Amino acid sequence: MGDFDDPSTPIGPSGGGQRARGVTVIKPIVYGSVSKTFPKKRELDGHTHEWTVYVKPFANEDMSNYVKKVQFKLHESYANPSRVVSKPPYEVSETGWGEFEVQIKIHFNDGAERPITFYHVLKLFHSPTGTSTAVVQGRKTVISEYYDEIIFQEPTQYIHTLLTTTRPITLGAYKHETDFDDRRRQTVEQIRGARTKVQAEIGDFKDKLQLARETIGKFKQELERAQREKGIGEDGLPLK
Repeated sequence: MGDFDDPSTPIGPSGGGQRARGVTVIKPIVYGSVSKTFPKKRELDGHTHEWTVYVKPFANEDMSNYVKKVQFKLHESYANPSRVVSKPPYEVSETGWGEFEVQIKIHFNDGAERPITFYHVLKLFHSPTGTSTAVVQGRKTVISEYYDEIIFQEPTQYIHTLLTTTRPITLGAYKHETDFDDRRRQTVEQIRGARTKVQAEIGDFKDKLQLARETIGKFKQELERAQREKGIGEDGLPLK
């Protein structure tokens, strides 16, 4: 996921940045935002919502073992729009009245591993796709979060050790705002439904194409018969 930054990153504490050849480590993450409406618009600044944008591990593990910091770049209208969080939870909370795109950049504990950058659109209002809505303590809450994966291809030996020795972030229950298993099932069902619909449309198109070919064939036969009756050949010239 994400876009890799400038490759001229200094070598980290990995003893020359030696790579674990042929090794791939995948770290699933969840990122998104949660917003809640104020009981009424604030007169001071016109803000209507409070919100939090975040990145967290999909599994119950402490990301700080391999994440150095997370940088959130907010809309320029905010004071200090570039917010840096150096320990969990990796999140920024603010208030506002409008939606905008947040740039999220994850830096790792080994300088030899380049940061990754991705984006999330802060959602304050419900939309048919990508959000869910709930009422929490009498306040309308809009949730917009996504699953993704950070893929380390041949990581440095140092970061590989950090990636494979994480601790649980909590001893209690660990869950997300979104039921990703249910979302996965719904997505699979939608794909299957779309595939069935496409296959049916292809079959219908083939039937129509076959009918068109048969109609053209019959039309040619009728035209040839009419020409023969009038003594005209296929080349349009009178028959001898």
